[in-house]
Parts: sequence; structure tokens; C-alpha cells
Amino acid sequence: MTTVVLWLFIVAGTCHSVLCSEDHLRDMDSFISAVEQAEDSNPDLSPLALVRRLRRTAGHEDPLTLHFLGASNNISHTHTSVFNTTLFGFFDKAIHHFVTDRGEERGVVLTQDGTTVAIAPMLLGIEVGLKAKLEGTPPLGMFPLTLAKNLGLSFLSLQDFPPAQRLGPDGCWDNLTNPRVFKLSRVPTLATDALVNGGMDGSILGMDLATLAPSEQPGKLSEVLKGYYSHVLEGQDLGVVSSHISPKRREISQALLGTLDTQRQVMETLYLVWRLEDTQWIAKDTGVEKAVRDGMLEFVHRYWDCPPIIPRCQWGAAPYRGSPFPLALPLPFLYIHHTYEPDRPCHSFRQCSRSMRAMQRFHQEDRGWADIGYSFVVGSDGYIYEGRGWHHLGNHTRGQNPYGYGVAFIGNYSSSLPSWRAGACRPTSPSTGTISWWTLRFQETPSY
Repeated sequence: MTTVVLWLFIVAGTCHSVLCSEDHLRDMDSFISAVEQAEDSNPDLSPLALVRRLRRTAGHEDPLTLHFLGASNNISHTHTSVFNTTLFGFFDKAIHHFVTDRGEERGVVLTQDGTTVAIAPMLLGIEVGLKAKLEGTPPLGMFPLTLAKNLGLSFLSLQDFPPAQRLGPDGCWDNLTNPRVFKLSRVPTLATDALVNGGMDGSILGMDLATLAPSEQPGKLSEVLKGYYSHVLEGQDLGVVSSHISPKRREISQALLGTLDTQRQVMETLYLVWRLEDTQWIAKDTGVEKAVRDGMLEFVHRYWDCPPIIPRCQWGAAPYRGSPFPLALPLPFLYIHHTYEPDRPCHSFRQCSRSMRAMQRFHQEDRGWADIGYSFVVGSDGYIYEGRGWHHLGNHTRGQNPYGYGVAFIGNYSSSLPSWRAGACRPTSPSTGTISWWTLRFQETPSY
């Protein structure tokens, strides 16, 4: 990575706690705080100019980005004072994405909804949207820069592997309160879950900016990020929230991008990359189209048809006591429960994680079970929480545990019913031995 210092302006100031340490916190709140400091130090800097400075800090000047966005120093006015040394170092580490040889993913942050997001594709989408708004043009390059390039290269590089192994993985943070290290759960692809999340977020935020009314000007970058990542449900059901917020990224991105011929768009992006990099010979590979077709089917299934599943390590599960008993897959049944205790729905990742830990303690210490009894648990924050998971025998339905999964909705629904809908999907890899997929949907007046 080339470190660009020509435009760096050093200013004296107080070192803020989230930015001082070389081993700084890697959460979205810290990133937004740093953006606010950059805005306060440079009040005349436009959102587009700031995003371009951030891109330049991370050295994102690859041919595809230059093709759609131009050079990051292509700004309509000169502006010398941008970042002090502390901010420069923070942004350099926060945005530059890579995976270490120890499986640690860098350039990603933990968001308030419990998901992990790569900053770079999110900022590229925002830049596309701001550029389109400024110039009064369509947001050209939105899908190629946020998702298509990473997806296409991942599908192609792993075309000899099953489609389910060409995307992901997710991972876990070392500490949810003070996150610093994000460790992937397996060997990474070129489209990790964090990159996909960041790409979906970039598409959503960029399209929101590109489609602002002609009389409406974009707000500060920090305000855009706060509105999307820091929304508090405050007891609301997710389904009634009309604004674009991160827990709804899958639903919103599918609405925005699902009408595209995404397979064709990925192919066109790959051809453009090869032309720009003078590697057209790769297009002669006869397996490219099949790899992209199969890969996009898996992408739609995994990231659009299915809600995200928060893994055990992410909600702070205690270890299983003893050795888990494997299920004989596939299973023919699904058993639906409510938790009763906790008796109230949870509307945030922190609340739902706390409820999961409380249930696990009760099941392990009071009931004497090896683990939380349910296979999966559904929160009112829009996410599924992994209990015993796909492969291990649960303790949820007397006499029926070997024959089906137990899924519980957090809350007491003895006299009321969930007013939002939720879904969950099964892995489709043949190696898992599981059935294809299942979906739960609860409307205003559901029936069990």
C-alpha cells in the first residue's frame, strides 16, 4: 500500500481516547467519532471531498475505482488542511481491508446491530452516490464497486469448490465491548461476510444520496452514518420502521438491486476489470459463466432470502458442557416456541445477546442441561441467534428433539402474538446433509 502524505496537514490538538492507541477500537461508533473530528477540523470540506480523502488515505486507486470515480485527488477546489497524524493513522487502519495469515480480518468494524462491516465498499458506494448527486447523473458503478467485483473474483477463484464455499465466512470479535481483533471462522474467500455487508450498506447509502430531491443537499458524512448505523428501535417492531437502517440491509439491498440482472452485471464487471488490467485472456476460461451463475444463486439464497444468523461466539455463549450429540440429518420437523422468560421482546443486539446469555445460564444451571435448549432463537431486532445450531441435538420439545429443530421467539406470547415477520434458512451444501431451507413468517395475526 502506498502511503500518501503530500496533502497531510499536521495540526496540534488533544488526542481522543478512541484514536490514540495503535490498537484502536474497531467499532462503527469509533469510526463515526473520527469522521466527526475530521469534519469539525475542516468545516468547509464537502462530504464528497471528505470521502475522496478517506479513499486516498487507504490507497484505493485500483483501475476499476479510477474508471468510475476518477483519482481521489480530483477535487474541484484545493483544500490543504484535512487530517492530523492521529486521524490519518486511524483511517489508514480502519479502511484498508485485508486478511492476515492468522485469519484476522482488518478494515472491518463491529456495528451496533451485532454485524461486522468492511468500511471500504461502504465508502465507495457513498462516493458513487455523492458524485451522482453533484453531477446530476445516474450512479454509475454502484453495483460493480460495492459488490460485483468482489463477488465475481471470489466465484472465479473458487470455481472448483461448491458454491456454498465461495462466499464468506463470518467470524467473531475478541471482545464485544472493546472490539479489536476479528477472527474469521474458516479460510477466507474474496467476498467475506463483512465485505458483503459493507457492499450492501454502500449500495443503500449511495442510492439514498443519489436520489435526493434536487433541492435537498447531502448532510454530513457522520450524520449519514449515524442515521443508518445508530438507529434505536425503542420498542418498535422492525417491520414498521420506514427509514433505511442497518438491520434491514438485506431487505433493502434486495429491493434496490434485486431487479437488476445481477449475473449479467457481475460478468460485465469482470470483463471490464480484465480489460482495464489488460488480462482479457482470463475471459477464455469456459467455466466463468457457470461459476458466476452458481455463485449468484448462492449469494441470493444466503444474503437476500435468509436473515443473518448471529453465531454463538458473537452473543457470548458459555461453552457446551460435555460433548454435543450429533443430529441424524436431514430433519423433517420444526418446532416453534416462545421463551416465556425472558418475557419481553428484545429490540437490539445488546438486549438479545443479554437474553441469550440469561437463557443459557438458566438452562445450564437451573435445568442442568448441557447448553441452551433451542436450536435457534429469534429476536425482534431482525436477527436469528444460534443456539445448538444445525448439527447438535437440542432440548426443546419433549420426545421430539431428535426429529426437528426447536426455534424460540424471545418474549411471552401467551396473550399476544409477534407483529413482525422473521425467517431462517438452512445451509444448502450437500456435505451438510440438511434439507434445503425453511422459512417462518409471522404477520399481524399469525397462526401457529
